[in-house]
Amino acid sequence: MLNESNFIYFLARKDCSECDNLENTLIGIRGDLVDTLNAWVVKAVNSQLVKLYSPSKEPALVFFRHGVPLLYDGGPDEDLIMHTFTDNKEPIVKELSDDNFESLTQASSGATTGDWFIMFYSNDCVDCQRLQARWETVGSKLKTRLNVARINRKTTGRATSRRFHVSETPTFLFFRLGKLYHYNIPKYDIASFVAFASDWYKNARAEKVPLPKTPFDDLTQQIADYIKENPWIWKLGSITVCISIIFSVIKRLKAAEKVEKKKQKTEKLEKSEKTKKSK
Repeated sequence: MLNESNFIYFLARKDCSECDNLENTLIGIRGDLVDTLNAWVVKAVNSQLVKLYSPSKEPALVFFRHGVPLLYDGGPDEDLIMHTFTDNKEPIVKELSDDNFESLTQASSGATTGDWFIMFYSNDCVDCQRLQARWETVGSKLKTRLNVARINRKTTGRATSRRFHVSETPTFLFFRLGKLYHYNIPKYDIASFVAFASDWYKNARAEKVPLPKTPFDDLTQQIADYIKENPWIWKLGSITVCISIIFSVIKRLKAAEKVEKKKQKTEKLEKSEKTKKSK
């Protein structure tokens, strides 16, 4: 029985010889894809989905396993397509959270779970959405050597994000032997990610992995991040301070006015008394 949660998007465009070559290749293995993966090929011509899944435009193959996309980055090769898809029938990228981050990664101890390449993402980040299929492919290429994962900065990974001072998405951190390395390369292609985790990280600055924050330190960081993300608070604070100053000045002026009136009244009474005595 066909598993409808598995399917392959074939993204093509009109008048494209490369698309025609890839389509002919898919026709040759269509039966194997159904028999082996329970996956139909769905062709989409000039689809807007290409912006979401393929940075290099058409043609592109995106394999959905239980709703999780993986981008095929090879050519029209029957054996390579079958090997890539059959070897990655299940999602590869691990989902981390505040609850399991340290126990799974052992990032600060650099212990037995191996190296970790982690993407910090958020649901409202368009680039993160576009990266999901590519990040799965990165995971497929590195899965025999290290762990590839992701964590939601704004929901289940807020404390972890504060721990590593992650304030933007997407952010990529590579953890190895108690050290962390920032992926600061302005390229989000599969080859660059794989190269960084394989060897290029040695060119980045190694930082000691910070220990998990205490509840007090985390609360302090949370407040600082909130103010940073909501600059209107500073404006509101400034307005509040100005209003307080104005009211303080008014209060002092009124107090001074009362003192002055009292002084004038006293002087008037004294003058009146002097006048009476002189008579």
